[in-house]
Amino acid sequence: MTITGHNLLGGEAAAGSGTEFHGVNPATGERLEPPFYEATAAEIDRAVQAAEAAFRAYRGVGPGARASFLRGVAEEVLALGDPLIERAHAETALPVARLVGERMRTVNQLRLFADVLEEGSWVEARIDPGDPARTPSPRPDLRRMLVPLGPVAVFGASNFPFAFSVAGGDTASALAAGCPVVCKAHPAHPGTSELVAQAIGRALAAAGFPPGVFSLLHGWSTEVGQALVRHPFITAVGFTGSLRGGRALFDAAAARPVPIPVYAEMGSVNPVFLLPGAVADRGPEIAAELAQSITLGVGQSCTNPGVVVGVAGPGFAQLQARLAEQLSSESPGTMLYDRLAASYAAGLDRFLAHGARRIAAAPAAAEASSAMARPALLAVDAESFATESALREEVFGPASLLVTATDRGGLLRAADALEGQLTASVFGSPEDLLAHADLIAVLERKVGRIIFNGVPTGVEVGHAMQHGGPYPATTDGRTTSVGSAAIARFVRPVCYQDFPQEALPAALRDRNEQGIWRRLNGQLTRDDVA
Repeated sequence: MTITGHNLLGGEAAAGSGTEFHGVNPATGERLEPPFYEATAAEIDRAVQAAEAAFRAYRGVGPGARASFLRGVAEEVLALGDPLIERAHAETALPVARLVGERMRTVNQLRLFADVLEEGSWVEARIDPGDPARTPSPRPDLRRMLVPLGPVAVFGASNFPFAFSVAGGDTASALAAGCPVVCKAHPAHPGTSELVAQAIGRALAAAGFPPGVFSLLHGWSTEVGQALVRHPFITAVGFTGSLRGGRALFDAAAARPVPIPVYAEMGSVNPVFLLPGAVADRGPEIAAELAQSITLGVGQSCTNPGVVVGVAGPGFAQLQARLAEQLSSESPGTMLYDRLAASYAAGLDRFLAHGARRIAAAPAAAEASSAMARPALLAVDAESFATESALREEVFGPASLLVTATDRGGLLRAADALEGQLTASVFGSPEDLLAHADLIAVLERKVGRIIFNGVPTGVEVGHAMQHGGPYPATTDGRTTSVGSAAIARFVRPVCYQDFPQEALPAALRDRNEQGIWRRLNGQLTRDDVA
């Protein structure tokens, strides 16, 4: 488990001839060894060529063998043990307990997709048997299912070094679909990325699959990612990060001679709406929940509650005071890297320049690193929020903007002004929820997940989860990057017309050998075709 600093290209380590860079401990500023090297154009091409060659074999691997491989990756990641956690802690300053939990989430994601493969119905098999006797013209035999796209480029995220990184949800869902992966490691945790990539390589070898099924590329500059997305053998992209970064990749992919989909999760303010019943019944408890959610992981979550909206009144004023008090008592925290902390501070200044006022701020740290961030609460009226677009932009970090409406109409105008979001939370009584059906109708058009009486942080990994929303939260709000439905991003439908049985994929043959759910003449069944 030695970290080499090499790019891993289809099972081969490239010592590197590109620009040198290092991981950095954000808490101390210490430069971490060894040095890493940006992938060159030739190395990027080698990785993608290897992925394309591997796809021809990997796409035909049966679901049971792919499931065993994913479980093998999970076991290899666990086998990395404490050294993986220690390196991730050094590179990110995230708490050890948080990293241990995130590693387990990553392992369970891999196991979830293994279960999905073994159950098998994700291929959405549809069979309309032919009818040569139909008049006035015979009906052809039509059979349709989902098939893998090809090599996928995955970009590791800075804020989740395991769950949205090298072996995270994008990689797991692409590999489950039958697509090789070329992963661009996030430069803020390169050593962590290499250790996990080595684990994937060992699982590949144990499964006997082509080594080109997975490669890892390093790079701090944007050139590596741009070159990867533009490579003609890459068929789709998975990305979690900033709006600027995701949009740059999306534009590059759209400008290719053959455009490809980019599934980018790019940012969200995750508004929280406080309805009168909830504020009256349990305002202090809601304030405590919000404070914990705002500061969780130093606010470095894509579901951080960046906006809190309520209607003016004594209860809301008391909640505001309680929330300000709690955030003022929080300790500063170390963000993932210094540029992120600088961007956070600039975002707060932008809010202040556009009419917001600061009503709470944690005390400054005695010995602050350049990556340190102080929790903060700012406030603005709903009319300003609805008219000033700068107040609706994400500020990534431990802060929230409290928006006060004078009446129900102001609450709705604030909701109407929002762009696409990952989530929205609504705190209220059941009666509140029914009385504010018009608010829910607005939010259904704005977000991917609506939460009742709960904070947005914490994303369950399961079959029904939707982690994606309208632009600019993502580039395609019809998809999710969390949960088993994420596999749908890396497949496309193919219809086989009048094929002989022996030439059909197993999922489409008359005999349902895999025992999966299929749609036969429009009806879901596990029966054979009669």
